[in-house]
Amino acid sequence: MVKQPTKNVNEKMYFLSEDKKSFIFDKYDSKVIVSPNFHHIFDKNTGTAITYGATKDENPEYCEFGPLILDFEITTICSGPRGKLCNFCYKSNNPFGKYTSFDIFKTVFDKLPKTVTQIAFGVDASCTSNPDIWNIFKYTKENGVVPNVTVADITDDTADKLAEYCGAVAVSRYDDKNVCYDSIKLLTDRGMDQVNMHMCIHNDNFEQVKETLQDIIFKKDDRLEKLNAIVFLSLKQKGRGKNFTLLSQDKFTEIVDTCLSYGVRFGFDSCSAIKFMESIKGHENEKEMIEMAEPCESTKFSAYINVDGVFFPCSFVEGTGEWEEGIDVVSCVDFLDDIWFDEKTIRFRNKCNRCLENKIPCQVFNI
Repeated sequence: MVKQPTKNVNEKMYFLSEDKKSFIFDKYDSKVIVSPNFHHIFDKNTGTAITYGATKDENPEYCEFGPLILDFEITTICSGPRGKLCNFCYKSNNPFGKYTSFDIFKTVFDKLPKTVTQIAFGVDASCTSNPDIWNIFKYTKENGVVPNVTVADITDDTADKLAEYCGAVAVSRYDDKNVCYDSIKLLTDRGMDQVNMHMCIHNDNFEQVKETLQDIIFKKDDRLEKLNAIVFLSLKQKGRGKNFTLLSQDKFTEIVDTCLSYGVRFGFDSCSAIKFMESIKGHENEKEMIEMAEPCESTKFSAYINVDGVFFPCSFVEGTGEWEEGIDVVSCVDFLDDIWFDEKTIRFRNKCNRCLENKIPCQVFNI
């Protein structure tokens, strides 16, 4: 990659091709990728992103220059909110895990393509088990990439740090809703406007989902007054989640209908996109809403790196099938050659596209 920064220290230009027709313009408030067949505009303040191909009417299959979004697990040490482990954690994390040191993180980060706009960090419920976490967040932000994170049970001190470094923070909702709601308020009280609630949805907690929507719509819990959105995540039957039951399409549709009927701001993970599309069939704004749904992005626009600095298409695929072992980023020479265009990665990408053509949400899990 040919690099040529501009004179303004807050603005850098990275050329992606020798003919200089493909480049990245990295500003303090945005990152723009331009090439003949791929365009991406990312607003660092709001998280809004626009991606298109040669024209605005074309949807590119993937970004040839590298991932736009990265999930980076920097600890597997977790005691859960209030010391209670999440009973459907697909990672089966517990207090006896390990964390990524700052040196390993920096080694990996410095090898990433400049296409990366934001990193969603995988941490523990309290965001405290990695002693290097704030140095990691600081380095990420100083180098033009927005740190995001999901927590569950935080203190005032942690909320201060998250507000300082993060673009967005999600708070997971588990059995005790007060732990979640209190943590959300700690963040919104600090002026954060990109605070979301995460709910992993499955048949076993459907009543909990309805209770949460009641708290937002009717009870108007003041702790949720400045909540940006509630984001629904589909269950993956892996780890401690193996014995939980998937949410039916009918119940998924009921959630979507409720949110749309009462104006609740909501979102969902890519794994749920096809279920969402099914749930809005016949809706008057179906076409517009489908435009906001992005099915599986793994190896196309996103990537995952685990606590050891090893690449996998996504965190759920780690340790399954052909991805029993990943590709080491720490020792790789060139991320694009050694990882993004590795034969195994290309096979996953091609299979992902075939699945989506047949409206199959995931090539590994039943969603």
